[in-house]
Formats: sequence, C-alpha cells, structure tokens
Amino acid sequence: MDEPDRSSLPIDVTTSTGDVRSAIAATLGGARTAPPPVKPVRPPEGAPNVVVVLVDDMGFGASTPYGGPCHLPTAERLADGGLRYSRFHVTALCSPTRQALMTGRNHHSVGMGVTSEMSTSEPGYTGYRPASAATMAQILGGNGYSTAAFGKWHQTPPVEVSPSGPFTRWPTGEGFDAFYGFMGAEMNHWYPQLYTGTTPVEPDRMPEDGYHLTEDLVDHAVQWVDGQQALTPDKPFCLYLALGATHAPFHVAPEWIEKYRGAFDDGWDVQRERTLARQVELGIVPEGTQLAPWPEGVPHWDDLDETGRRVAARFMETYAGFAEHADSQVGRLVDELERRGILDDTLVVYMLGDNGASGEGGPEGTIREHLVGHGIADDTAAMAEVVDEIGGPSTYPIYPVGWALAMNTPYPWTKQVASHLGGTRDGLIMHWPGGIDARGEIRHQWHHVIDLLPTILDAAGVPHPTTVGGVGQQVIEGTSLRYTFDDPDAADRRGTQYFEMVGNRGIYHEGWTAVTRHGTPWLMVDGGDRPFEDDVWELYNLISDWSQSTDVADQHPDRLASLRELFVIEAGRHQVFPLDDRVTERENPQVAGRIDLHHGRTSIELGPRTGRLSEEAAPNVKNRSHTITVDVETTGSDHGVLVAQGGRFGGWSLYCVDGVLAYAYNLYGRDLTHVRASSPLTAGRHLVAVSVESDGGPPGSGAGVTLLVDGEPIGEGRLDATTAFYFAFDETFNVGVDRGTPVTDDYLPVRNAFTGTIHRVRVDLAPEHPLEVEVRRRVSQLAAD
Repeated sequence: MDEPDRSSLPIDVTTSTGDVRSAIAATLGGARTAPPPVKPVRPPEGAPNVVVVLVDDMGFGASTPYGGPCHLPTAERLADGGLRYSRFHVTALCSPTRQALMTGRNHHSVGMGVTSEMSTSEPGYTGYRPASAATMAQILGGNGYSTAAFGKWHQTPPVEVSPSGPFTRWPTGEGFDAFYGFMGAEMNHWYPQLYTGTTPVEPDRMPEDGYHLTEDLVDHAVQWVDGQQALTPDKPFCLYLALGATHAPFHVAPEWIEKYRGAFDDGWDVQRERTLARQVELGIVPEGTQLAPWPEGVPHWDDLDETGRRVAARFMETYAGFAEHADSQVGRLVDELERRGILDDTLVVYMLGDNGASGEGGPEGTIREHLVGHGIADDTAAMAEVVDEIGGPSTYPIYPVGWALAMNTPYPWTKQVASHLGGTRDGLIMHWPGGIDARGEIRHQWHHVIDLLPTILDAAGVPHPTTVGGVGQQVIEGTSLRYTFDDPDAADRRGTQYFEMVGNRGIYHEGWTAVTRHGTPWLMVDGGDRPFEDDVWELYNLISDWSQSTDVADQHPDRLASLRELFVIEAGRHQVFPLDDRVTERENPQVAGRIDLHHGRTSIELGPRTGRLSEEAAPNVKNRSHTITVDVETTGSDHGVLVAQGGRFGGWSLYCVDGVLAYAYNLYGRDLTHVRASSPLTAGRHLVAVSVESDGGPPGSGAGVTLLVDGEPIGEGRLDATTAFYFAFDETFNVGVDRGTPVTDDYLPVRNAFTGTIHRVRVDLAPEHPLEVEVRRRVSQLAAD
C-alpha cells in the first residue's frame, strides 16, 4: 500500500470503483481479478505506543525524582531509564494546561484561558476548543492509533455535561475511542461519579470494601491495554491517564498516610532547605540556587502553635501518602507494558503536575475545600478534633499554603500564579528505550506544555495535518523536544513564551522574565477593585538566578520596559485580552456572563429518574427564591431522598425519614441546617414541596424555608447564609436518590433511594434574579478597567 496523504484527516481508505465493465462481466460469470480489500490506516513503520500520564496539582519540589519528600518509585524508575527535564513549564491551572497539551497551542489560542467552570464570552476564555485546533487523539487516531483516556477530563464546557449533550466536546467526541473517568475539576476518591464514554456510572464497591478511584482508573487502563493488544497487537495505541490525584481532596487509605508519620514534624521551612539541597545534589538545579523569598502573609512554621503544627503535619502526611499511592498505581500500568514486552517501544510522557502545588487551602489548610473557595478560613481547633480522619471519607482536605510553597521548592508562589515559577514549572519525565539512547540523564532546555504534542507527532513520524474534517488547522505553536533526546548540550529552540492566569502575567524571552503577580491564590472571592495598571512588575535573569530569588527591575529598567511591551504583543496575538481577575465569582454562570442551560426559564419539570446533572446542567437555585415540588405516592412510612443536589461538603436535600418530610441545607460542609415536618405524611398521593425565600441581598444571603404538603405549611426554618457561587465540583443533582456523598447523615451514602413512588418534580425559580445587579456591577467595572 502506498504511503497515504497524512496532511488531511480523516484519511480515505476506500478503493476506487474500478473497471465497471469487468465488474459487470464478473456478474455474468466472466473472469475478473477482485480489487484489493480495504485496509485500515496504520501509522508509519516504527511509530511507538504513546502513554501520557498526568499527575494533578503536584509542584516541582514534591517528588523524589525532583528532590522532594514524596516517594515516587515509578517516576524514579522511568527517570532512571530515560530523561528528566529541569525547565519544563505548564500553565497555572488545570483546564488550560490540558487543552494546551491536547492541541499544541497556547491555552488562550484555543479558548481555554481559565478553567472550564470560569469561562466567559471573551474569545480567549469561552471554554470551547475550535475545530481548527485538532487534538492529540484526533490526529493520532486519524493516523491509525487506538486511543483511550482515563481519569480527569476537565475540558468540556460545563453546560454540555448533561444527558442531552452535545457530546462532540467530550473525550469520545475529541478523538478518544474509549473514556472512563470524570468530567470536572476534581473528584471524591471514595465516592466518585464517573462516566464510561458518555454514560454515567458509579462504582459497585464502597470505601469500606476497599474502593479507591485511582486504583479503579488504572484497573480500567490495564484492562483496555489487554483488550487492545489481544485484538490488534500490530496497531500502536495512545493512552492518556490523567489522575485525580494529587488535586484536592486528598483521599487515601490510612496505611499510606502512616508511612509518613512524623516525617514533616520539622515543618515547611526546614523541608524547603532539605529539598533544595537534594535538588542541587541531583543536578536538577545548579549550585548556588537560592530559595525564593517567602510571601508576606504566610506563616513560618515557628509561627504556628502546637495545635496548628500537629494539624499541618497531618495534612502533609496525607498528601505524601496520596502522591505515593498514585505513583504506585501508575507502576501497575508500567508493569503491564513491561510484561507484554512493549515498554521499550512505548513513549511514556510522565507529567508531574499540570500547574504548581496548590495554595488554595489558605494559611490554615482545610478539611472542606469549598469553604475556603468561598473566602472563609477553616478553624484549626475544629480540625484538630478530627485530625486522624483527614484523608478519609468524612473529610475533603487540602493542605496549608506553607506546604504548597515547600512543594514548589525552590520557586516562588503556587498554582494560579502564572507570573512566577512556583505556578508554572513542573517535573517532566520521558521514557522511550527504543527511541532515546540516554539513561538517567537530565535535560535543561527550556520548554512548555505546548511542546508535547509536536514531540509526540515527531516521534510517531506523523505530520501536523493542514485540515481535519474539512477544517483548516491553526498553526501548532509548540516546538518538538526530540532534538534534546540525545544531545544534552543542544541549544534551546524556544526563546519566547507568555504566561497569564486570572490577571497574573509574565513573559519569558531568551533567559529573562518580566512578571507581575496580580492576585493571591487563596483569596478567591472578590476583595475589591485591583486595577491592573497598579500591578508592580519584576524582572529576573533566569540564567544567573535560577529560582527568581532576586528582582533586578531597578537595575535594568529599559529591559523591563521592552519585555512588558513584548508581553502586550504576545498577549494580543493569543487572545489574552481583556484581562479578568475573577476566580470563584466566575463559577456562577450568571456572574460570568456565559450560557446557563436553563437561562430564562422559571419553571422546569423533571422526570422520576432524572439524574447526574452537573452544577451548570441543574436548575440554578443559588441566590434566588425557589420552590421544589415533588408529586409523590407514599405508604406514609417511606424513607429516602426525593431530590438532592451536592453532598457532604455543600448542597441540599429534600427527603423522608420514616414518612416525615425533611429538608437539609449543607453550607460548605460546615453548617448543616435541618427543617423537619411536624408529622408524617399520610398514605396516598401528595404534592410535597420546599419553598426557599431568598433575602435578596448579595450572593450568599440568608433565606426562609417552608415545607408544604398539598399547599399547607408543615414546617418552617431559617438559613442564616446560603451558598454564594457553587455547591460542589464533584457532586450532582438527582431525583429519587442522593448520589456520591450524602448531604446529611439522616440517610446512608449511596443507598438512600426513595422507597415510595415519584411521579414528577417541578422546580420554580423567581423570575428576577438577585445576581443581575451583581452582573451589571462587574460588567461596568471590567469595562472601566
């Protein structure tokens, strides 16, 4: 077979019609040589398998291959047999890095300037990948690869994560033949809500049965490889394993936490020094590298009291156990490749982070992440009372910012902060014995996540297509790393790269970087006007100052000015403007100004089996008066959930206990309010309802609650405050059951389906949305900026 034209995808494998006369003659009994059969597309000879493993929220200085305290034996093994990169960069948040990885373009160039839950109507921030930027899976699949994705996706517009789709921007619509995982930013590792393809599924085991999400994901990945190799062993594959670990919540079994008991009692200041010393010893950073300055407002270890240190140490023990457990599961996949004899012919790209370690737990850390996400600090004394539960199903933990800074050693700042290396520099390991001669070496060339797709295409011998599905393709903005594989001294081929995330911005150019930090990553709710023109720019010579430890802006004002001008040019080219510094506020579509699935509807009727609606697919009951009415048939003693949204760490539920109607409102996993009926329901068919009357103030204002049966009040209560912006990233809206974690302990996790009969559910929403005032205020402010 002649080499196909790979510049236009899909490749047409059908044969021509051939000689019509001979075909007619053959029909009448004449002799004829049949045309050759249709053959499937195959990649060029020698194209390797590709396995991309992405660990979430892991900083540069967390893992042992990069001098850190978290033991990652699989990463060490792959590094020993391949390459580590010391100057590899990502964007400063999840979705943008993933979209850049998949497309080889900068995140704003493909509409993913922030996470998908924070998207707006601006071209660089829509959350919609253009068809002119085909994905890794579309390109490799179009060239004959089998493709599969497992784990976290976080690239589909949230409004499309619903049973009605469309599914073109789900993994299986973006080129992957198979998908098993979750669609959003994070997931509860004990009670996950997952998808097979586009079909919602939940595990058939519980935490008490030994279930853990990371193990489940790798089980499915190994099973997929097994089937692919059994059926098409001559066909290379591309497997994308994007772990939920080590993003919050830090969930792992106690034995993994116990391995690190006492390891962090000396605190984060000492850990930074230890990590830097080990990094120098490994050659990851050069001799003379200094620790970056400690940010103002973050306590040093000695500033904490005994209780604070005990809680903080437990957070880090949990994180380290979580990280090692995740890496051990990756090891099972690597073992399977080796057992099959295909590891040497597989390019393994092991990304130790999609951004820097997260400081979003704030100075104290938290066992309920959404609390801090809404601008409320957790209480250390209260956390100390349940310190041994951290990491288990009753908690949703993320460590204090002090540990995040230590995990980003030697660099400054954290996730979200695109201006500084603590937010953007991560570990990268490449392992391909059949294509890389070097073993256990370090590469210091400067590179970025947009360089990975061109590297993979280069290794596969596959060109970047000019058209895909008839759509002309944007130029790939990345540069292949393959030139570094066997030449440690090769000159850098990447000279310039811009960075921006929620107003934090910077520019790298030929060894220098000009940067300005606009926000503080653990202060995610609007704290007042922060004009961008007031931001202070810093200048660093990264050739002599590896860790951004010394600002030399005063010494080189002309260079700083020219780099600032270069940032404006690059930002303009890549759709960065207008800048937008909102974080949590944008997670509510009304505030962000993006499409709401139910926009304009004030009454929504749902069937008895409606379920698995993500936050943006569910009726938006936040910050507005609403009534939820259930047409129900009961014996008078039924129990279970009528309708619920969210879970243990934020949400609400309307349910029955022994026939008594009740409503639970869970505010950020901290404040749980119950309103109960004064008597049980009588047997028969009823319209039961909860009416929530909003106070009408700013987001998060209080509300009155009334329970009704057939229009008659049977219970009343008061919510002093309500959820301002989002209930949960990992939970859903369901009729007849509360999936995932329970909103209240009045019923069991998962096994809480209503025992009576639900006919319909109606959600009535107040026509005047109190957030309209907030929207107008923010739009006016952005226009003024």
